[in-house]
Amino acid sequence: MPRLVASGHEVRAVLREKREETIHWNVETGELDLSAVRKFGEPEALVHLAGENIAGRWTREKKRRIRESRVEATQRLVAYVLKNVPSLKVFVGASAIGFYGSRGEEMLSESSPRGEGFLADVCEDWEAAAEPLAAAGVRVVHLRFGMVLSRDGGALAKMLPAFRMGLGGRVGSGEQWVSWVAIEDAVKMIEFALSEEGMAGAYNAVAPEAVRNGEFAMALGRELKRPAVLPLPAAVVRLMFGEAGEALLLSSARVHPERLEKAGFRFECGRLEVALKKS
Repeated sequence: MPRLVASGHEVRAVLREKREETIHWNVETGELDLSAVRKFGEPEALVHLAGENIAGRWTREKKRRIRESRVEATQRLVAYVLKNVPSLKVFVGASAIGFYGSRGEEMLSESSPRGEGFLADVCEDWEAAAEPLAAAGVRVVHLRFGMVLSRDGGALAKMLPAFRMGLGGRVGSGEQWVSWVAIEDAVKMIEFALSEEGMAGAYNAVAPEAVRNGEFAMALGRELKRPAVLPLPAAVVRLMFGEAGEALLLSSARVHPERLEKAGFRFECGRLEVALKKS
């Protein structure tokens, strides 16, 4: 938000809870507090990043929440916006590289077909949920995020305690590809998508250079000045996390930001060492 404000945008957060200077969103119905919306003027852009955290074992209930918070919630929000916010010009929605599934050594671009599995199903339907906006003339951009690197949250924050104690290392074989993006570039991508009127459709929101899991572990160890040589065996991952461990820790997705680069996006943290230092 500070970056968008600094660029001259007037920004208001849309939250599930009611707070001053924000817009309340009833996730069960998709309704926005229109009195708050009108108070801040006619909105021209909506950035939709909401979704249940996918970390943890995927029970049937957990999978239901993951899907409902992305697909059904987006469908309700889009239906409400179409009826009540005619000023909207652009919608930027989060998606994920889970769209591609686990693809081994294959280099993946936006033209690659969807993969297999629960995350691929969710991502496809998540993106499709916003298509009624595109049909109505709103410019719709889907950012397929890789692992977002931030010490304040997400996967990196969960890794740090073990790595700081010297207990980190590769997961499984360590040969699987990890596609990542620094938090600074993730925010910059959202700003870029809002301002570049030629952008529409899906864009891989990842750094240009995916790395193997083992390389990622060693780079993080170097940044923290700690050894990173204790592996987490694949069998242990499957035992602890089941389907989620297979999809999130052992899968391989070598994703390239082809369309973003063609659109002219410039990375601030295109190399992993720089991203880990700045995150």
